[in-house]
Amino acid sequence: MDRSSSSTSNAIGLCLLPSELIQSIFLSLVLPEILPLKLVSKFFSSIISDHTFIRQCNTLSSSTTWLFVYKKLWLRDAVLHAFTNRSSNRWFRIPISELLKPVQFHGEDLYFLAASGNVFLFASNTVGEIIAVDLVNVTVKKIPPCPLGPRGTSSWRRSGMKLVIDPTCSGQFSFMFAEFVGNRPVLFVYSSQTDTWKSLEVREISPNGLLPRGEGHVFLNLVNEPRESVLVIYTPDCDTPIVIRPKFIDLNNRGLTIGFNWGNAIDRLHVYGDGYLMIVKSKGGENNGNICNMRVLEGVELWGLSLDGRNWEFVSRVPSEVIKVIEKPYGAMMGCLEENNGVIRGALVSNYKGFWNMTWLTFDTKLNKWTWISLPDCKMKGWNMAGISFSSGLTLHNPKHSNNEKTSHLTT
Repeated sequence: MDRSSSSTSNAIGLCLLPSELIQSIFLSLVLPEILPLKLVSKFFSSIISDHTFIRQCNTLSSSTTWLFVYKKLWLRDAVLHAFTNRSSNRWFRIPISELLKPVQFHGEDLYFLAASGNVFLFASNTVGEIIAVDLVNVTVKKIPPCPLGPRGTSSWRRSGMKLVIDPTCSGQFSFMFAEFVGNRPVLFVYSSQTDTWKSLEVREISPNGLLPRGEGHVFLNLVNEPRESVLVIYTPDCDTPIVIRPKFIDLNNRGLTIGFNWGNAIDRLHVYGDGYLMIVKSKGGENNGNICNMRVLEGVELWGLSLDGRNWEFVSRVPSEVIKVIEKPYGAMMGCLEENNGVIRGALVSNYKGFWNMTWLTFDTKLNKWTWISLPDCKMKGWNMAGISFSSGLTLHNPKHSNNEKTSHLTT
């Protein structure tokens, strides 16, 4: 029996079960597994479109974190890979080329900027535009040019931008980034609801009494110097962002440098996000007694802003037993970092001789506990890495907001 006949037989057999049991089975799945089931039969579609099922599914999805990695050879082969901590045995594949057909980029080179909920942002390198994609509604649109004009992909700093969805309105979001304009920090905010940008002057204040971590603040790292950082803090309910300048107090007097050179090797990588900093320490490799480009990870530290915003403070160090598992040689590395409800998630992606390796680390600030999440092989040898991001809260929408004919783009 071929695969399609087997799938049809399984679907028919499943339809014979009580609808309550089918709902329970569907709720054990993650969203990319649920959406294609709407195309199997009207019966399945009615179950998934039921308001009670949507509410229960969204409750489970709200606590599910996804790691998205964008890889490509050409735009026509562009694929967004998705992995969740609720489904630890495989990656899901989302063919981006199909989703981007409405905007007709004709081979345009894209970079994956950020993700939040169902919304994903891509930047075009040639024309400097931003494209917003909603994976569940299956919609795509070009964002109007920002006040600074067209920006190539190299202009976007991961730690200096943030995408935030509106939990009260399906598909609506805000995108913000901070830049120096005329030697003054300025925050630029785009609202999908009004389809407009606004520029906000940043106010310099003394951090006395400031409680930067939590409280619904958005943190954008503007400058990271050896002894001091410049962060813009924005609260969506307030139109006046502020700037703080936390200092790095190093008892060993080494400074918060991006890394110092040893031959061609750099011994530190800094990954910023949501008021935290992950310092990845490495040692240079040797090749016949000579320093080479290969490095080996030997430690990861987590630092966070102090409660008054004056300093970076040491939080925790990844245990040595975890380091022994994840230490592998690499030639290049990048990462992303996010905090959500007291849980800090960091992802490191490294490349060595064409092979990609991914590490997902989680630190629970309440339990003071590190967790290493094992990631299956993403089969990326020979592909280009073009962006990485965490996202929480992929959700089903009310049926009137969905486009059922296109949900099959989410595949395993």
